[in-house]
Amino acid sequence: MNPREEGTELELDFGKLRDIAGANLDVIPVALQDADSGRVLFIGYANQEALRETLRRGEAVLWSTSRNELWHKGATSGDVLRLEEVLVNCEQNSLLYRVRPSRGGACHTKDADGNTRSGCYYRRIAGPGELAFI
Repeated sequence: MNPREEGTELELDFGKLRDIAGANLDVIPVALQDADSGRVLFIGYANQEALRETLRRGEAVLWSTSRNELWHKGATSGDVLRLEEVLVNCEQNSLLYRVRPSRGGACHTKDADGNTRSGCYYRRIAGPGELAFI
């Protein structure tokens, strides 16, 4: 069990963007949103190759900043995210992928019953330094 992913102690990773910048990666953030519910599933990153592959496949493809490689969401888990449209923000420095999950899951973590979570936002801040599952 990864305490950051499964715990109830607030341990925000404020160094994530510094680490990405330090790795000299040409990426922009991508919010992935369920096209039907409007729910934000998770935030990822894309470089030019990932965006090109997303548009070519019609499925979410991102750049894994931890593995430093192209990541076709669902290639191993089966939780593919079918692309409906790609939106670009006003400054052209972030993207919004509106997607439809092929199955129920979008997050790489699993709930207490062993099922892939539908999105990565499954906890809320419950108090100072404390998280609660929702």
